[in-house]
Amino acid sequence: MTSPQPHATKPTRRPRKAAELPARPLVLDVEMLVEPWRISNRVNLMLIECITPAGLMCTLSERGGRDVARQFAHMHNVRVWWLEGRAKSLAAGLSTFGHKGDSPSKSELKKRLSESAERVERFFVDAAAGRTRNAGCKRGLGVTIGYFIAHEAHHRGSILLTLKQSGQRLDETMRYGIWDWDRV
Repeated sequence: MTSPQPHATKPTRRPRKAAELPARPLVLDVEMLVEPWRISNRVNLMLIECITPAGLMCTLSERGGRDVARQFAHMHNVRVWWLEGRAKSLAAGLSTFGHKGDSPSKSELKKRLSESAERVERFFVDAAAGRTRNAGCKRGLGVTIGYFIAHEAHHRGSILLTLKQSGQRLDETMRYGIWDWDRV
């Protein structure tokens, strides 16, 4: 009795890189690109609103690292620094939080985060319309927006962990509400 021939298998194909994909028109509404950015910022503002003044001062660092308020301040500062390097006109009038001294208040955080979010959004809209050079968007506008959202989500996670481990737990509605982007 002869053994059966092994089945011929197709060679495995590696995923194609974007540059290898066939060119086809891509239709994206600018709103589809910027709405996740807006939602992410609204989550930041909701989170600030429900953190107590004591919670804003919490830190897990034993070496002088950022407290919760300074983590939010860092998000704002990164937005401003990014705009200063790519769209100076949009950065005009925005100031960064200092690295020393008292931590910013809730109202100051909300005000500045709202202002910088609006300016970053304007950059995204201008870039999508071709009205600005895409410096800093080397891999595309979608990747840049993804970077911003991921950066801020990282800090929100750190903030939530700091609050939890410091005994400053948020109510359940807020803990789960930050994930309900259909309602934010």
